[in-house]
Amino acid sequence: MTIFLALVVSFVITYVSIPSIIKVANEKNLYDLPNEIKTSHKTGIPTLGGIAIFGGTVITTTFFIEFNTIPQLGYILSAMTLLFFTGVKDDVIPLTPRKKFVAQILAAAILTLQANIRITSLYGLFGIHALPYGVSVAISLFTIIVIINAFNLIDGINGLAGGIGIIVSLTFALFFFQIQELGWVIFTIAMSGSLLAFLGFNFANKIFMGDTGSLLVGCISAILAITFIENPKIQAQYSNSFIPVFTFSILIVPLFDTLRVFTIRLANKKSPFQGDRNHTHHILVDRGLAHWQASSLMYAANVLIILLAFSLQHLSALLILACVLIISLLFSLVPALVNKLKANNTSKQTVQKQAVEKQEVQ
Repeated sequence: MTIFLALVVSFVITYVSIPSIIKVANEKNLYDLPNEIKTSHKTGIPTLGGIAIFGGTVITTTFFIEFNTIPQLGYILSAMTLLFFTGVKDDVIPLTPRKKFVAQILAAAILTLQANIRITSLYGLFGIHALPYGVSVAISLFTIIVIINAFNLIDGINGLAGGIGIIVSLTFALFFFQIQELGWVIFTIAMSGSLLAFLGFNFANKIFMGDTGSLLVGCISAILAITFIENPKIQAQYSNSFIPVFTFSILIVPLFDTLRVFTIRLANKKSPFQGDRNHTHHILVDRGLAHWQASSLMYAANVLIILLAFSLQHLSALLILACVLIISLLFSLVPALVNKLKANNTSKQTVQKQAVEKQEVQ
C-alpha cells in the first residue's frame, strides 16, 4: 500500500506543479529555442520540467522512506540537490561545460566518498574481483559521471529520457521488491511516478525536462545501478559476474548510444563532446518518425535487451555482454538500413518513370 501511495503522491505533485512552471516560463520567456544540430522542435519550449520531477521525487522520498532503511539518504539528497541547482542555472542561463562537469564531480564525490555508494569489486568479470580502495573510488566516480552524462545526451526528443528513466527505475524496483528492500523500492517508485506525470506534458510538446531533469534522472539511475551491483541479497541470488553485465543491460540505451556517438566523433577526428545529430534518436526522427514513435521504438529495444540478458543468465557474463553489444549495434544500424532501402526504392521508381516516359516519346 505504501508503494502505491508513493507512486500516486509523486505523480500528483509533479502533475500539479508543471502547469504553474509552464506559466512562469511563458511569462519570463524561459524557452529552449530551436537548434538545427541539437534539437528537433521548431518553436520555443519551456525547459524547467526537471523542477517538477525533482519536487515530486524528493518530497515523496522524504515523506515515505524511513531513513534507517537507506542510511545514506541524506548524502543522496545532498548530491541530488547540488545537481538540481546546477541544472536550473543551466536551463535559465547556460553554464559552461567545465562548470557543469565540476558540479557532477562534486555530486559523484559525495555519493562515493560520503555515502559509500561505490563499486568494490567486478565480481569475476574480466577475471577481476575485489578492487583496491583507490581504484574502487576512481571507477565509481567514472561510472556515476558517465551515467549522468549518458542520460543528458539522450534527452534530445520528447519522451526518450523520461521513458527510459521509468524503464530503468521500475526494473530496479522489481528486483529490490523481490529482496524486500522497501526503502529502495519507494525511492525508485518516487522517480517513476514523477516521470510518468511529466511524460504527459512532454509528449504534448508543452515542456522539456531540461538539464535539471536529465541530471537528476542520470544521478538516481547511477545510484540504483551501483546499489544493485553491491547489494549482498542480489549477489546471493544471481551469479556475481552476471550482476554488473545485467546492470549494463538495464542502462543499455543511454550507455550504448553514448559509446556509439563518441566512437563516431573520434573516428571523424572531432571532439567527443561536440554536438551533432548522430544519436540514434535523432537519426530516427530525421528518417521521418514522430517523436513518440522513435521513443517507443527505443523503449522496446531497451526492454527486449533487458529480457534477453536476464534469460541468458546461465551463460558466461562475457558471452551475455557480447550478445547485448552485438544486438545493440544491429539495432543502431536499422535507421541507416531503412534509409538505404528508401533511397533504393526511390532510385528504382525514378528509373521506371524515365523508362515509361521514354517509351511514350517513342
